[in-house]
Amino acid sequence: MTTADASHQNVRRPSIALDGKSFDMISSTSSAVDAAAPTRFLYREADGVLWGDYTGDTVTVGRFVGRREDDELHISFVHRGVDGSTAQGSAVSQVSIDETGRLVLTERYATPDGAEHISVCREVG
Repeated sequence: MTTADASHQNVRRPSIALDGKSFDMISSTSSAVDAAAPTRFLYREADGVLWGDYTGDTVTVGRFVGRREDDELHISFVHRGVDGSTAQGSAVSQVSIDETGRLVLTERYATPDGAEHISVCREVG
């Protein structure tokens, strides 16, 4: 997919811990997502603090850290791409639950050129 899934509808808001949960990117407005090998994020959480890593698709290694305020996540990230480039930035994600009962993270962020983007990640499993 090259655009955020406009048909994605969240049915209720969770208050579920993210610690140990994995998410696959399912759509992004900044790049195409490889559905066969999407970027996978592993979240850790304790006392409102978030951290974790991610890899896959165009990312060889990525790390993030941030905080949680109810169902809103504020993170800073950095990663190395398969092309050797690095990217860093910050994002705000909304946590929700989709119609299948899986957690969904809808993330808003800006790329280095200042363009605003949205990505959607769904809980694995």
